[in-house]
Amino acid sequence: MNKYSGSNFDDFLEEEGIFDDVSAKAQKRLLALQIADIMEDANVTKTALAHKMKTSRSQLDRLLDPENTSITLESLDNLANAVNKRLRIEFA
Repeated sequence: MNKYSGSNFDDFLEEEGIFDDVSAKAQKRLLALQIADIMEDANVTKTALAHKMKTSRSQLDRLLDPENTSITLESLDNLANAVNKRLRIEFA
């Protein structure tokens, strides 16, 4: 019998001890996709955005990397300002 039958995916991830890591990566991937959409809508290149943020292209690439979850609120706020958006963070 499958011990996970009737449980949800979050329960499985918790039991495997990877819920926090998977959740952080999923949130970062969503954020990276949102930023890519904003950049596409505004027709802004990574080079132009990095210049607007007064940072390097490689630093921007790290910020946009869906696998890199170690970013600061200051970096996110700087990015939001550069694309004329507000950063909003909320707990669900």
